[in-house]
Amino acid sequence: MLSRLGALLQEAVGAREPSIDLLEAFVEHWKGITNYYIESTDENTPAKKTDIPWRLKQMLDILVYEEKQQAAAGEAGPCLEYLLQHKILETLCTLGKAEYPPGMRQQVLQFFSKVLAQVQHPLLHYLNVHRPVQKLLRLGATVPGSLTEKEEVQFTTVLCSKIQQDPALLTYILEGKKTTSRKKVSREATAPLREAASVRDKDHPQSKAPDSGTCGAWASSAQLPAETEEPDGPIGESSLITSLIGLCKSKKGRVALKAQENLLLLVRVASQAAATCLVQSSACPAIVERLCQLHQSLPSSLDPADIAAVEGISWRLPSAPSDEASFPGKEALAAFLGWFDYCDHLITEAHAVVSDALAKAVAEKLFVEILQPQLLHVSEQSVLTSTALLTVMLRQLRAPALLREAVAFLLGVDQQPAAPEDSPRTLCAHLIRHCDHLSDEISIATLRLFEELLQKPHEQIVRSLILCHLEGRAYVARGSPEPESYEDTLDLEEDPYFTDSFLDSGFQPSAKPPPAPATNPDGKTAVTEIVNSFLCLVPEEAKTSAFLEETGYDTYVHDAYGLVIGDLMQRIQRVPQFPGKLLLVRRQLMGQVPGEQLDHQTFLQGVVVLEEFCKELAAIAFVKFPPHGPHLHLSKPPEGHV
Repeated sequence: MLSRLGALLQEAVGAREPSIDLLEAFVEHWKGITNYYIESTDENTPAKKTDIPWRLKQMLDILVYEEKQQAAAGEAGPCLEYLLQHKILETLCTLGKAEYPPGMRQQVLQFFSKVLAQVQHPLLHYLNVHRPVQKLLRLGATVPGSLTEKEEVQFTTVLCSKIQQDPALLTYILEGKKTTSRKKVSREATAPLREAASVRDKDHPQSKAPDSGTCGAWASSAQLPAETEEPDGPIGESSLITSLIGLCKSKKGRVALKAQENLLLLVRVASQAAATCLVQSSACPAIVERLCQLHQSLPSSLDPADIAAVEGISWRLPSAPSDEASFPGKEALAAFLGWFDYCDHLITEAHAVVSDALAKAVAEKLFVEILQPQLLHVSEQSVLTSTALLTVMLRQLRAPALLREAVAFLLGVDQQPAAPEDSPRTLCAHLIRHCDHLSDEISIATLRLFEELLQKPHEQIVRSLILCHLEGRAYVARGSPEPESYEDTLDLEEDPYFTDSFLDSGFQPSAKPPPAPATNPDGKTAVTEIVNSFLCLVPEEAKTSAFLEETGYDTYVHDAYGLVIGDLMQRIQRVPQFPGKLLLVRRQLMGQVPGEQLDHQTFLQGVVVLEEFCKELAAIAFVKFPPHGPHLHLSKPPEGHV
């Protein structure tokens, strides 16, 4: 008995397995979905409580299984061909737009995402796939804060991943076409429903003439005159960008972050053609428009001190790490700085074509059109707020392309000296004048702005603010040749500083002054020449540090040259007992002896200070340009000196 039953079961299984027809099953599930709209009269039943989700799941499984069965062929199977030829995705998109039954849009988004993710055959190249994809994207973007945000961001994630794998797909998603008439769009949108209805009629002849009560729901959803008509203008133009920007505004942190990551994937496309296509779309304007909107939402009562104190704002964590120092408007400020940081990150990571275009858009819309009028405003509050905000933005800025635009905005495109008298109409000239403003707060805020600017790694900043003012001055030794005969240019007998009494006292000037700092064959300046040029400012007779222990030149680095100048020596002759008085003054300044009033005390103190100052300069130069040996070319102290 049991053996007979087992044989019957095996026979039944063997008879049914070969008879499974994937296409027949696929069509049957699709008809089951369309039949719902024929038979159902309750428009309030949620979609998840119907058999629609189950049938969509079965259709997806059939498509995936069919593809695995003929993986070697590399062609679309019968079920996939049926999906494309009968415009099933178009019909589903229309049903999702009608949101009938309630929650149908969520089911459609999930089905689209899973089909595009799990079916390996390239689908987005087909018109009957990328056209409903565009419509579904626009549908989500027009409903801010919708209940399907989670499904929408999953849908965009799949699309951005596919585009990253094949950048050529970007042109299919971002293509723009204009409608010739609303009637044509309406006809195209309702055609899939009519076709689905015709399929239903062929298989169910008894349903060809249903009464109005049984097909009222189907008829109302099939016509949809207001829902299926598309507005005049571009269709599909940057619908993916618009959808992503809309999702970035979500109040749900995870949804917004995922949308930002998807947009980042999109701008990283490696193809030049795809990057150009992205630039020609509304991507850059949409991103910058969001930045400008967040700036406009900043309260006018923001305290510049609060703005300057804000740190650690990141697009991955827009809110400040701690709310201990909360202040009115902090949330809006954090949102703006977070999106600015995101724009900076986009420009850093994007393709060069997209990076340049986005940086220029930020400079034009935010820097020039919004911040510049505020920086030039007559209101001190406007100047203070905009200056503090720009300083914080510079602190966060990392992208080279955006830094280039910021430098051009602040300093101009040329590399001339940034002097207000030369270019009184430029922004930089106004900012320089703000450094000496009647308001101390504006002066300090502007100085902080320049301080932040000088820390940025850009050549034009250093050249325009510093080097242009120094190039015409003799701060750097050029290694010019010495004159052949110095006596031809200076007659000591006619110099009023070198009198007969000065020469008779034993001070003999050298035939010529120490030469300008020379350069070694390797191009480096000779350190001993630099040290000597500083130390020659104090004559040997005016030095007292050598008479005291631990006050010589080796206190700084080493004892160095000590030299023959005229003005100081002439004044020395007028002070009787000069060496003793000078040594006494040095000891007084060092606190070694009690202070007492002396003749020429101010002059004597100045000589001591000058000597110490020269030693400081010599020490700095010595450390910056150390010689090859620790005591190379250094003069020895006079005999008897410690």
